[in-house]
Amino acid sequence: MCIYVKVSPRSSKNEVTKISEGEYRVKLTAPPVNGQANQALIEILSEYFGVSKSLVNIIGGKSARIKIVDVNL
Repeated sequence: MCIYVKVSPRSSKNEVTKISEGEYRVKLTAPPVNGQANQALIEILSEYFGVSKSLVNIIGGKSARIKIVDVNL
């Protein structure tokens, strides 16, 4: 399942909010430096969907705020 994710790094807490079908907003405490925010995004989405981290892949927008993420359920 491919989803669109709008990421807000350096937030006060980690939080996943569903905006619509296939669209999510994720707040991360990690900074967008050296891929830390992308790694945190993978960890948080894996917990949210209940899958292992290896089943969550960022396929588009690695350096952008809006990302395309593939989650294998």
